Amino acid sequence: MPTPEPPIADRARDARLAIARHLADLHRLHLALAADSRALKRFTTEGRPGIEIEIAAEMLEQYLAASDAFLENMRGRFEARLGLLRRGEPAAGGRPEDAPGHGAFWYGFSRLCAVLRRVARRVEG
Repeated sequence: MPTPEPPIADRARDARLAIARHLADLHRLHLALAADSRALKRFTTEGRPGIEIEIAAEMLEQYLAASDAFLENMRGRFEARLGLLRRGEPAAGGRPEDAPGHGAFWYGFSRLCAVLRRVARRVEG
Protein backbone atom coordinates (compact mmCIF):
# COMPACT_ATOMS: atom_id res chain seq x y z
CA MET A 1 0.00 0.00 0.00
CA PRO A 2 1.52 3.36 -1.01
CA THR A 3 2.38 5.83 1.70
CA PRO A 4 -0.08 8.74 1.71
CA GLU A 5 1.34 12.08 0.64
CA PRO A 6 1.74 14.66 3.43
CA PRO A 7 -0.75 17.52 3.51
CA ILE A 8 -0.11 20.45 1.18
CA ALA A 9 0.83 22.78 4.06
CA ASP A 10 3.57 20.35 5.12
CA ARG A 11 4.89 20.04 1.58
CA ALA A 12 4.90 23.84 1.16
CA ARG A 13 6.74 24.26 4.48
CA ASP A 14 9.29 21.62 3.45
CA ALA A 15 9.86 23.37 0.10
CA ARG A 16 10.38 26.71 1.85
CA LEU A 17 12.79 25.14 4.36
CA ALA A 18 14.81 23.46 1.60
CA ILE A 19 15.10 26.75 -0.31
CA ALA A 20 16.03 28.59 2.91
CA ARG A 21 18.81 26.04 3.53
CA HIS A 22 20.15 26.53 0.00
CA LEU A 23 20.04 30.31 0.38
CA ALA A 24 21.92 30.00 3.68
CA ASP A 25 24.54 27.90 1.86
CA LEU A 26 24.73 30.60 -0.82
CA HIS A 27 25.19 33.23 1.88
CA ARG A 28 28.08 31.20 3.33
CA LEU A 29 29.65 31.06 -0.14
CA HIS A 30 29.23 34.83 -0.46
CA LEU A 31 31.03 35.30 2.86
CA ALA A 32 33.84 33.01 1.69
CA LEU A 33 34.17 34.93 -1.58
CA ALA A 34 34.23 38.21 0.34
CA ALA A 35 37.00 36.88 2.58
CA ASP A 36 38.96 35.68 -0.44
CA SER A 37 38.53 39.05 -2.14
CA ARG A 38 39.78 40.89 0.98
CA ALA A 39 42.85 38.66 0.94
CA LEU A 40 43.69 39.87 -2.56
CA LYS A 41 44.95 43.18 -1.19
CA ARG A 42 48.15 41.40 -0.22
CA PHE A 43 49.17 41.49 -3.89
CA THR A 44 48.89 45.27 -3.92
CA THR A 45 50.71 45.67 -0.61
CA GLU A 46 53.47 43.46 -2.06
CA GLY A 47 53.76 45.84 -5.01
CA ARG A 48 51.75 43.78 -7.53
CA PRO A 49 48.38 45.56 -7.88
CA GLY A 50 47.97 44.17 -11.39
CA ILE A 51 47.50 40.69 -9.97
CA GLU A 52 44.79 41.91 -7.57
CA ILE A 53 43.06 43.72 -10.42
CA GLU A 54 43.19 40.68 -12.70
CA ILE A 55 41.90 38.21 -10.11
CA ALA A 56 39.18 40.62 -8.90
CA ALA A 57 37.94 41.14 -12.45
CA GLU A 58 37.94 37.39 -13.13
CA MET A 59 36.04 36.69 -9.91
CA LEU A 60 33.38 39.31 -10.59
CA GLU A 61 32.99 38.31 -14.25
CA GLN A 62 32.57 34.65 -13.32
CA TYR A 63 30.15 35.46 -10.51
CA LEU A 64 28.02 37.67 -12.77
CA ALA A 65 28.00 35.05 -15.52
CA ALA A 66 26.94 32.31 -13.11
CA SER A 67 24.31 34.51 -11.44
CA ASP A 68 22.92 35.73 -14.76
CA ALA A 69 22.75 32.17 -16.10
CA PHE A 70 20.87 31.03 -12.99
CA LEU A 71 18.45 33.97 -13.13
CA GLU A 72 17.81 33.49 -16.84
CA ASN A 73 17.13 29.80 -16.28
CA MET A 74 14.68 30.50 -13.44
CA ARG A 75 13.05 33.29 -15.42
CA GLY A 76 12.48 31.01 -18.40
CA ARG A 77 11.21 28.23 -16.19
CA PHE A 78 8.60 30.37 -14.43
CA GLU A 79 7.61 32.46 -17.44
CA ALA A 80 6.85 29.21 -19.26
CA ARG A 81 4.51 28.27 -16.40
CA LEU A 82 2.67 31.61 -16.13
CA GLY A 83 -0.27 30.43 -18.27
CA LEU A 84 -0.75 27.30 -16.22
CA LEU A 85 -0.35 29.24 -12.98
CA ARG A 86 -2.89 31.82 -14.13
CA ARG A 87 -5.44 29.10 -14.85
CA GLY A 88 -5.17 28.08 -11.18
CA GLU A 89 -7.18 31.14 -10.14
CA PRO A 90 -9.81 30.33 -7.49
CA ALA A 91 -13.37 30.44 -8.81
CA ALA A 92 -16.74 30.29 -7.05
CA GLY A 93 -19.63 29.33 -9.28
CA GLY A 94 -17.97 30.83 -12.34
CA ARG A 95 -17.28 34.18 -10.62
CA PRO A 96 -13.59 34.23 -9.66
CA GLU A 97 -13.91 37.61 -7.95
CA ASP A 98 -16.31 36.03 -5.42
CA ALA A 99 -14.02 33.09 -4.62
CA PRO A 100 -12.16 32.94 -1.31
CA GLY A 101 -8.50 33.62 -1.95
CA HIS A 102 -9.10 35.48 -5.23
CA GLY A 103 -7.34 38.65 -4.05
CA ALA A 104 -4.44 36.79 -2.48
CA PHE A 105 -4.02 34.71 -5.65
CA TRP A 106 -3.75 37.80 -7.87
CA TYR A 107 -1.49 39.56 -5.41
CA GLY A 108 0.87 36.57 -5.48
CA PHE A 109 0.63 36.24 -9.27
CA SER A 110 1.38 39.96 -9.71
CA ARG A 111 4.29 39.67 -7.32
CA LEU A 112 5.76 36.81 -9.35
CA CYS A 113 5.33 38.79 -12.58
CA ALA A 114 7.01 41.84 -11.02
CA VAL A 115 9.96 39.74 -9.86
CA LEU A 116 10.26 38.19 -13.32
CA ARG A 117 10.37 41.70 -14.85
CA ARG A 118 13.12 42.65 -12.39
CA VAL A 119 15.08 39.55 -13.33
CA ALA A 120 14.63 40.35 -17.04
CA ARG A 121 15.95 43.90 -16.56
CA ARG A 122 18.90 42.63 -14.57
CA VAL A 123 19.83 39.91 -17.03
CA GLU A 124 19.20 41.93 -20.18
CA GLY A 125 20.45 45.24 -18.79
